[in-house]
Amino acid sequence: MKDQIQQVRETFQAEKSVSGADQLEALRIRFLGKKGLVTGLFSQLGKLDASERPLVGKLLNELRTEVSGFIAAEKEKAGPGIEKDWIDVTLPGRKPAAGKRHPLTKTRDEIKQIFSRMGFAVAEGPEVESDYLCFEALNIPKHHPARDMQDTLYISEELVLRTHTSPVQIRTMQNQDPPVRIIAPGRVYRRDTPDSSHLPAFHQVEGLCVDKGISMGDLKAVLLEFARQMFGENTKLRFRPSFFPFTEPSAEVDIWWESKKGGRWLEILGCGMVHPNVLRNVNYDPEIYSGYAFGMGIDRIAVLKYGIDDVRLLLENDMRFLEQL
Repeated sequence: MKDQIQQVRETFQAEKSVSGADQLEALRIRFLGKKGLVTGLFSQLGKLDASERPLVGKLLNELRTEVSGFIAAEKEKAGPGIEKDWIDVTLPGRKPAAGKRHPLTKTRDEIKQIFSRMGFAVAEGPEVESDYLCFEALNIPKHHPARDMQDTLYISEELVLRTHTSPVQIRTMQNQDPPVRIIAPGRVYRRDTPDSSHLPAFHQVEGLCVDKGISMGDLKAVLLEFARQMFGENTKLRFRPSFFPFTEPSAEVDIWWESKKGGRWLEILGCGMVHPNVLRNVNYDPEIYSGYAFGMGIDRIAVLKYGIDDVRLLLENDMRFLEQL
């Protein structure tokens, strides 16, 4: 047994010239691992006579101390980097990525702030609406041609995914006497095929003002102020005659947009004076009260605000794109 111990010691002396963490770890495993040479000698102690065990055990302990001491000293020389899982706690930590608001959220919040400064409250409602509130109360009876582009995505015969946030206006007027001055932001759904300027699910904000003596001039003043706060003080606005079942007269609103390709008129919203039938449907007397309403796509405003050429990019959740905004 003494000869075996001496042989292992000589083997260790011959092999201990190692370099690098990997070789040092391999040396430790070869001699001190579960199946190492020194460990194997310890397993044979039980086979010796009781009289031999103290001396052999002492020699084995000396050998193990010699091997482990050498390995520890080599690790000390190499520094803490020799440890495989060592972490330098003095290094600065990794800064976690900070979240940012989505461009649609920022645009919606800016619109809300602008109209809030002009005295409008924010009203919200459900995305699943009754056919009556989504169409009939807005002067769009069943089988009316105006339903062709919106009469879709039904949950049941009388429930539909709202195609605009106008039902929020109806709900507000049903539960509140004039004066009413609200905006209604939210998600809406239509039968549109996705392309660079259309989505089947998008975001909209509508406005409503009802009181005594409200005129088209009030509407134009509010929208001009909104456009200038959103796009700049020198923004030019144009009103074009149009048709909506729930307003009369009705208009499309364009802004003059300068780009690298030159200037052109771009449509941003629709508006008009609230139709007398809509007022009657909520028990407002159109002989006493009048009002205006408007609606715009938040996605379209965001596209203009941030210079995006495809509205679908806003919903693809590509961080490489969103981080630029």
